[in-house]
Amino acid sequence: MKKLLTLSAIACATLSPAAMAAEEVNVYSYRQPFLVEPMFNEFTKETGIKVNVKFAKKGLAEKLAQEGEYSPADVVLTTDISRLAELTNKGLVQSVDSEVIEANVPAQYQDKENEWFALTLRTRNVYSSRDRVGKLGDDFNYADLAKPEFKGKICTRSGKHPYNVSLVSAMIAENGEAATKQWLEGVKANLARKPQGNDRAQVKAIKEGLCDVALGNSYYLGKMVNDAEQKAWADSVYINFPNQETTGTHVNISGMAMAKYAPNQENALKLMEFLTGDKAQQMYAEVNYEYPVKPGVKPSELVASWGEFKADPISLDDIASHHAAAIKLLDEVKFDL
Repeated sequence: MKKLLTLSAIACATLSPAAMAAEEVNVYSYRQPFLVEPMFNEFTKETGIKVNVKFAKKGLAEKLAQEGEYSPADVVLTTDISRLAELTNKGLVQSVDSEVIEANVPAQYQDKENEWFALTLRTRNVYSSRDRVGKLGDDFNYADLAKPEFKGKICTRSGKHPYNVSLVSAMIAENGEAATKQWLEGVKANLARKPQGNDRAQVKAIKEGLCDVALGNSYYLGKMVNDAEQKAWADSVYINFPNQETTGTHVNISGMAMAKYAPNQENALKLMEFLTGDKAQQMYAEVNYEYPVKPGVKPSELVASWGEFKADPISLDDIASHHAAAIKLLDEVKFDL
């Protein structure tokens, strides 16, 4: 009888919504396990709140929509402003009121309705061959990629990858659709090969002599430097920050949002505030070679060695508003074909 009572008590404790709310928070994440789990472990250590994580490479917005009000998700972690905008546009997240987050995340890097917040920053930089091109000067701009001297020398991943769509969106916001379309036509004409692979594959292509310059996110350089098989790729290029004498280098983010039907809202808020704090921000910087979003938190020693840069101050909300136009232009110029 005692054993039955004990099992019954355990079952009640396990299934009780109140017990779950007091001790757990559920995260849907596009971010890789090795990156976020150390921070979740530290959060649990400090608060006693267990973090349950469901990792995915794609389809989180569709999953949230399908689950609706029965979704267990409390917090969504994702990369790129386009994926965060998708969550807000589909009504899958809710507004969060937090003085802590407001103080930690600059206004440029949060939704005007407080439905998403940046956690880390990364630049969309240009890699150049050390041997064949050298370091590009501060007067180098994204616009220069369309110039005749780069004919047959550029590599990039798909134009429709979110990282490139966001860059095109930023150019639309600053230069208009007509000028951006002309730029895309020029870049396409200068490609050394059909867009393919990921950002690291472009650096490999530079190492192999297939092209001389490539678009890529900054943190990939840190990953390659610390990968025995890829270090030679990293050593073959310089990292360059375009538009330093004009608008500044395009910056994208990884970010977070609270799910619309979050069953553990209080714990979700605690986790979101923790992720914007000094300890988590420093962990992000050291583990994934990204720039902390919180002012005053320093990047890793390796990232700092790449030098300081001026970031484009344009609002990410503004960039997100041009994503549909960016996709349209990429289709019109048949960028990936």
